[in-house]
Amino acid sequence: MTQPPVQPPFPPPAGPSARTGVRADDRERDATAERLGDALADGALSAAEYQARLDRALGAATRDELDALTADLPESRSAAVRAAAHAATERRLADRLRWRKEIGYWAGGAVIMNVLWAAGSLSSGRAEDYWPAWPLGIWGAILLSYVFWPERDKKDRAP
Repeated sequence: MTQPPVQPPFPPPAGPSARTGVRADDRERDATAERLGDALADGALSAAEYQARLDRALGAATRDELDALTADLPESRSAAVRAAAHAATERRLADRLRWRKEIGYWAGGAVIMNVLWAAGSLSSGRAEDYWPAWPLGIWGAILLSYVFWPERDKKDRAP
């Protein structure tokens, strides 16, 4: 027994006059298709209704047409989970970049201090006490403290 074709709950466009508004680009069509897929995964759409809306989304010319396809859908739990995972990944990448910069600053300071120490030792004709160990050691200890106690680091960065 075959099922009758499912009619979408939205009216079809009525010629060129229905295509008013700002034109949609591929990125917006893809975002709408993803939102429809989330609605299917969340159980808000049946497979047939999803397919009908997806076909309309991929052929949509304006943003108004895309908005009409998702206007009656609830917020997606799948999209919220995906957004949270994306935010966590972005935070990790930003932290990693920040640590690379901090280590680069430390290494740059080490180069400068060692050059100054070497120049002083060469000008005096003897190896002087290795004074860069003190500031570099303290600086390094501060960096290591943020590894063992990151909560303090996050408090220092809070706006």
